[in-house]
Amino acid sequence: MTRPDFSERLKAIPTRPGVYLMRGSSGEVLYVGKAAVLRNRVGSYFQASASHPPKIRRMVARVVDFEYIVTESDQEAVILECNLIKEHQPHYNARLKDDKSYPFIKIDVSEEYPQVYITRRVAKDGSRYFGPFASAGSVRRTLALLKKLFPYRSCTKTITGTDPRPCLDYYINRCVGPCIGAVSSEEYQEIIDQVILFLEGKTNRIVKSLASKMEEAAEGLEFERAATLRDQLRAIERVHEGQKVLHLTSENVDIVAAAGGAREAWVEVFFIRQGKLIGRDHFIMAGTQEEEHAKILTAFVKQFYDATPYVPPRILVQHPLDDTASIEKWLRAKREGPVKIHVPKRGEKRRLVDMVAENAQQGLEQLEARRLADSEALDSALSELQEALNLPRLPSRIECYDISNIQGTNPVGSMVVFEDGKPKTAHYRRFKIATVDGIDDYSMMREMLTRRFKRLAKSVDAERASDSNGGPETTFEKRNQNGKETWGIIPDLVLIDGGKGHLGAALQVFLELGIDFVPLASLAKENEELFVPQMREPIILPRNSQGLFLVQRARDEAHRFAITFHRERRSKKSVSSVLDLVPGIGPKRRRLLIRRFGSVKGIKEAPLDDVAAVPGMTLRLARSVKNYL
Repeated sequence: MTRPDFSERLKAIPTRPGVYLMRGSSGEVLYVGKAAVLRNRVGSYFQASASHPPKIRRMVARVVDFEYIVTESDQEAVILECNLIKEHQPHYNARLKDDKSYPFIKIDVSEEYPQVYITRRVAKDGSRYFGPFASAGSVRRTLALLKKLFPYRSCTKTITGTDPRPCLDYYINRCVGPCIGAVSSEEYQEIIDQVILFLEGKTNRIVKSLASKMEEAAEGLEFERAATLRDQLRAIERVHEGQKVLHLTSENVDIVAAAGGAREAWVEVFFIRQGKLIGRDHFIMAGTQEEEHAKILTAFVKQFYDATPYVPPRILVQHPLDDTASIEKWLRAKREGPVKIHVPKRGEKRRLVDMVAENAQQGLEQLEARRLADSEALDSALSELQEALNLPRLPSRIECYDISNIQGTNPVGSMVVFEDGKPKTAHYRRFKIATVDGIDDYSMMREMLTRRFKRLAKSVDAERASDSNGGPETTFEKRNQNGKETWGIIPDLVLIDGGKGHLGAALQVFLELGIDFVPLASLAKENEELFVPQMREPIILPRNSQGLFLVQRARDEAHRFAITFHRERRSKKSVSSVLDLVPGIGPKRRRLLIRRFGSVKGIKEAPLDDVAAVPGMTLRLARSVKNYL
């Protein structure tokens, strides 16, 4: 492809700061960058004498168009660049993997009795945010530790202080019982202040405060309260002792280092608060092939601190960043205070950076080792299944089906999909069983499979008729290359959760629809036996077989998915059966009432004015609801 001549357009680019976007032949954004002088930076990509790294040369070869956005300053350009990278996820940019979904801990200090919970959205609403964390697992572990140390409430109910009895947390000293009026809002706020101090790393102040309160309680002969405070104090001191004390006086510092792999990079961050290492986390950067460490760190710092609400006064990095001055200026404005990005050359700080870099390298090696092991195990599992079940091809796509009901009520079915041994959640489907009354799992299975495969059967017949070479294999290849229409993809194996009876029900559907090109099997849970048509004896895989592990995972996932859907239907039915009978209460008002009060019982016990205050409600409607309940 001949590269377009941009010479006249390049001359017209202003000599101002801004952001530029390189686009490919189909209009996709290939790369987003920022520049202090747009004309010079964009023009440098298309100079005949330019010496670019291989990655940039490949990108430039694909560019058919570019655009730019002028900004008032470098600082605005940094912010805009971060936002555009998040929006477009350009292939040639180093970018935080799935950065939009990183979780935070949120504390809404404007509430009378604040909660501590997970959120994935940071807003300028006056709340305190801590994070981001690399995963929901990271933040849940932190919340579990906080709940052990501080007795704040974990419920979401409206606190009136008039509940007749508290929950179990109160009796095991995991909550101070604001719901029953055991503490005032001021006393509860002290606990939330301690949580905030702990997350900021200021544990010394918490220890001093609790020690003082413990002594006061003992002097006032409140020995039970003093003992509770003593246990809390000891728990916090144990955590405090476990936090590594560093020779950084009382500084707040983030230390960032990266290790680059063949496909992506592992970035390690150590969080030091008040001179103590209070935590660490890691993040994966995509699009870092052949990228220099400095560019990886630059991209991470911009994208990470664009997302996080807290910026420390000092950031230690492994290598000098590109355009450190403009990044520091942007961070200073965000922090509303001084920020220094520093590459230490010697001493304690250099040793700390080296330690973080070593952790990053170890983390990357472990990640690649796990992936290699997983890849080998999946290849083994698929090969074992192909051989054991005598499949015509490797079972790259497995569809597994299950039924869930209680005594025939609220029956549902589930379809889960595993591609190359891994869940393909975008292709999961749920079925409401509509034509079967009573307890009849076989009929329910027949209804679900008929709905799934009748359209596939018709489309395959049509393609066979129009394509003289069109066997099921050809159809399979066409559909999987497209990949957009889930119902049109032919699975390599259909797996049924159940024994011979369930297999027979599935086989009946296939025979009625004329489907003879999809392998079928069932997995009986009692002895983990596989049944296939035309074989009387079960196939029993070795207990340590990777193939058995794979079909078990698929079966368990189908069961989980079906159970979850069944519980949702049952819960909705139990709620709607009461509130929907109240005149004037439709689905929207019912949903808002349940969201506010948690249950029908909560609505019944809530004051009339509180019910009337729910959006969409009036005093007359609230009185009608209360009278009915």
